[in-house]
Amino acid sequence: MKNLFLIGLAACLMAVSCGKKAAEVPATDRLLGPDGKPLDGIEVIVCADTLESGMVLRSVAFVNTGAESVKVAAMETSRITVGGSEVWSLQPSSTTYRKDWVLPVTDGFYQRNYLGMNDPDYGGGIPMVCVWTGEKNLSVGIDEPVLRLVSLPVERKGNETQAWVRQDFEEPVELAPGDTLCSVKQFVLESSGDFFNPLRTFAGYMQEYHGWEPPLSPDEAYEPVWCAWGYERTFTVDEVIGTLPKVVELGFKWVDVDDGYQICEGDWQANDRIGPDGMRRMTDAIHAAGLKAKLWWAPMAADPESALAKEHPELLLVQKDGTHEDISWWDSWYLSPVNPATWAYTEDLVEMFLTDWGFDGFKLDGQHLNLSAPDYNPASGLAYPEEACERHPEFFKHLYYAAQADHPGAVVQICPCGCAVNFFYLPYMNQAVASDPTSSAQIRQKRKVYAALCPDLAFYADHVELSDGGLDFPSQIGVGGIIGTKFTWPKANPDATENGGSLLTQEKEDLLRKWVPIYSEKMLSMGTYLNLYDYGFDKPEAHVIDKDGAMYYAFYAEKWDGEPITLRGLDASRHYTVTEYTADEPASYEIDGADPVIRPVFEHAYLIEVK
Repeated sequence: MKNLFLIGLAACLMAVSCGKKAAEVPATDRLLGPDGKPLDGIEVIVCADTLESGMVLRSVAFVNTGAESVKVAAMETSRITVGGSEVWSLQPSSTTYRKDWVLPVTDGFYQRNYLGMNDPDYGGGIPMVCVWTGEKNLSVGIDEPVLRLVSLPVERKGNETQAWVRQDFEEPVELAPGDTLCSVKQFVLESSGDFFNPLRTFAGYMQEYHGWEPPLSPDEAYEPVWCAWGYERTFTVDEVIGTLPKVVELGFKWVDVDDGYQICEGDWQANDRIGPDGMRRMTDAIHAAGLKAKLWWAPMAADPESALAKEHPELLLVQKDGTHEDISWWDSWYLSPVNPATWAYTEDLVEMFLTDWGFDGFKLDGQHLNLSAPDYNPASGLAYPEEACERHPEFFKHLYYAAQADHPGAVVQICPCGCAVNFFYLPYMNQAVASDPTSSAQIRQKRKVYAALCPDLAFYADHVELSDGGLDFPSQIGVGGIIGTKFTWPKANPDATENGGSLLTQEKEDLLRKWVPIYSEKMLSMGTYLNLYDYGFDKPEAHVIDKDGAMYYAFYAEKWDGEPITLRGLDASRHYTVTEYTADEPASYEIDGADPVIRPVFEHAYLIEVK
């Protein structure tokens, strides 16, 4: 493994100016030996610079000033501390547990937040963590143009919550007398409120200093979605086509053709059940109905029995022990994400899907999309194995540009299946997704994260069936999410494992007839998300969208019994009409901007329009 940190002192510190006045940073910078204890005889040199945004950029060098070599197992830098009995956090890393990205920090809490691979096919994330109380907000993160394989642990002991940057070495590094070991470049940020402001500051910094570009979504990306996944992997062409009249009748505009059309992962030609002309027959029917078509696809994956894996082993990622990296959900292997041969193969598939088959975009799916392990395949031509992790987003860059060349305006959604999205590939998608949420709270949390990082990125709230109770339309619409469903009609696929769970019942159809028109009329997903309430500390949970001269407030609580709520963001010199626009019989009442207090009684959600 190439040691990226054992370099000359001058090279280590050249990126950050020393000697500039920097804000005081509460930090403990230290090297740890194989026994986990801090090493003695180490000089710590910190260069720091404070930006107008308040970000303190830090670079730390450790010099062995002793007479003997020492072995270094890890380095810890930029430790931040907040005190308080109630602490909330943003910890956007990825494991099989698919935890909430936003969660309270209780006594005894510890989470590693490693940005590399935590499980065979789970890794990556947003390279910062944030902890806040009602009075204080601190973040720590990585100031690098690419993802680095470091951790951002969060720990609470008693009344103190700490977070820091930790870099572990696979094998202990021998630091000879006079040698210098350098940290990755990093930052500490003091902010206000919850995680929204720090994320917005971080994204702005990455855009200005590292050339990261936030994505911009076409208007078509905001239209409501019907997905054929209700029919599951054994769907038929006739089932999809037969559902289209109901899809049109209920007001959906996109049809997502899901998993099950392919021979296997890697061999993406249509299987015998679909037939040689089945995919084109579907897209022709979808377009004839006035709809657009997205295709599910798990790129970067190849089944071990696929012709691709057998005939083109040069495309496969090779791990240090010579094995291939597994993708658990599809029992497949990773392709090398930065192998030019992988890019060429992928670009050919894009042309087949969009030009030959006639699709209008993609639903790119799989937790493996977020990151891969280091690649030891000589055919990949890498300078060092970890380059596969650092350059991972280049795979999506090639895919995205190929899609736009073949079909200008193509919608490209990346769904990393519950993972905290890899920040560095965000420029190469134009539709985010709630990504297999385990609760309605996750839908709302993820929406606010994406709104902070990428204010002009469409956010698809995923199938409503994945929300609380399978019918939580207020959590989709109220936060500015795109509505979606996977109903089957007029019957279920008899081979589907859900045994009819997605069947369009009369109850569900009645709800769709209510909520789809509300979504299509208001189109809050195209509005501006306003950060007016703090997650965790403001009760009830609140989200606000500014759209077409009106403010749309969405409040969420298990039960609210009329306690006062202040509508923030209004002009004190004006009067407003409040309309309960999602009620079966919408009611309106007046409020004064100088005293914008309401006292609603509701269960689960209360959505209002304020003009």
